[in-house]
Amino acid sequence: MSNASVPTVPSTGTGGQGWALLLVLCGTIFLEGSDVAMLAVAVPAIRADLSLTTGATAWVMSGYVLGYAGFTLLGGRAADLLGRRRMFLTWLAVFLVFSLLGGFAIDGWTLVVARFVTGVAAAFMTPAAMSIITTSYPEGPRRDKALLVFAGVGAGGFSLGLVIGGLLTELGWRWVFFAPVVLAGAILLAALRVLPAEARPEPARRGYDLAGAACAAAAMLLFAYGIIRLEHRDEGLRPTLGAFAAGSALVAAFVVIERRAAAPLVRLGIFRRAAMVRADLSALLFLGAFYGFQFVVTLYLQELRDWSPLRTALALIAMGCDAVLAPTLTPCLVRRYGTGRVILGGFLLAVVGYGLFLPVGIDGSYGAMFPSLITAGLAFALAYGPLTIAATDSVAAQEQGLAGGLLYTFTQFGSAVGISAVTVVYGIAADGADGAAGAAPAAYRTALVVPVVMVLLGAVLSAFGLRGAGPADGPREGAAPAARDGVPG
Repeated sequence: MSNASVPTVPSTGTGGQGWALLLVLCGTIFLEGSDVAMLAVAVPAIRADLSLTTGATAWVMSGYVLGYAGFTLLGGRAADLLGRRRMFLTWLAVFLVFSLLGGFAIDGWTLVVARFVTGVAAAFMTPAAMSIITTSYPEGPRRDKALLVFAGVGAGGFSLGLVIGGLLTELGWRWVFFAPVVLAGAILLAALRVLPAEARPEPARRGYDLAGAACAAAAMLLFAYGIIRLEHRDEGLRPTLGAFAAGSALVAAFVVIERRAAAPLVRLGIFRRAAMVRADLSALLFLGAFYGFQFVVTLYLQELRDWSPLRTALALIAMGCDAVLAPTLTPCLVRRYGTGRVILGGFLLAVVGYGLFLPVGIDGSYGAMFPSLITAGLAFALAYGPLTIAATDSVAAQEQGLAGGLLYTFTQFGSAVGISAVTVVYGIAADGADGAAGAAPAAYRTALVVPVVMVLLGAVLSAFGLRGAGPADGPREGAAPAARDGVPG
């Protein structure tokens, strides 16, 4: 671990450098969130223009998830071992190049390859960005606020991306790929100036764990592929079960490799941190429920209500209130009640928000939907940012990239599980209704039970962390005092 590189903490004596650094890193998570959302809106136009089959169209979306989920763990550890600044800049440039390639694609498989590599790039640059935050700002209120702003901007990027994607698709779907190129270029130029310097990593004296890296990436790819295949249950379960079986075998092999490796890719002892593991599992359930809910609501509005993509995006922007509340309201609540209680409050609000949508019928007004959407956004503001804090608290600086990689691995799998689960449940409910009157609304309501169950499970899991906690979760072990020159309070 001695070869890990730790960025220099901003020390200008003013808040300007801290804010400039945070602005650049937030630009990255905004880029990642808006890129996914814009493409989701543009997919129908892409399919029509390129005459894509249903399978190819599905892989345009799934290719990104596969690349992201498959390489996030490796990406997080690479930031620790090879340099956070280096990984951030390199993979941001890759993201830019392959977004540009997607914009010029003339067939479906070029687009799928471009999206897969873009997902891999996000898997490396996003954990690097978060680990730069967690190693640049001392553990405590300043770092907490930086992480909350980071999480809120990411969520806001997704919400605004839906609207921006609708507008750009009106001009032509290729602009959905070109717009991220412009933003990525601006972030890259700014990052070259403001990212903190870091010592050049020394070559690992005991070598790199290449076998463990290959095994981990292959296992994550197989699991991601298996989850995505769940959405295609009509094609049979054999490929899905095969992917899960092979992935499980590779996980077992990975554990053996890491136990024997002189310099393991993942120190298995990190999983003894119960708070970190609980936060990662809670994030999986929360993000899975959130994206599953949003997916079902999008289908409901566009397929059942026949709303346009732009009108749907404008309706869902109410959920984007988290972009405002996460950096303003949530830090106050965390200081007063602690991360554990705020996370639990977010889960309970999500139960209420998703449950409120269940009675909405085929002719329900937007006013009837609004309380559910705004509550879901508030729940995200309360839960997601504090979950990032809990997942990185008291983790050593040389393992912050690994902690971030683990968190994003769980969140990516959560989103894939949530969307796949609601798709499968909706399909089963629709098939079971067999054309009966009111079958479609009933199938949507049945699918909405999935996110409700996921956040209920998450609430139970997060409640375990409250036992024995004080009003603010007590002092953190080994916490450093807050700096005056990082993120302004």
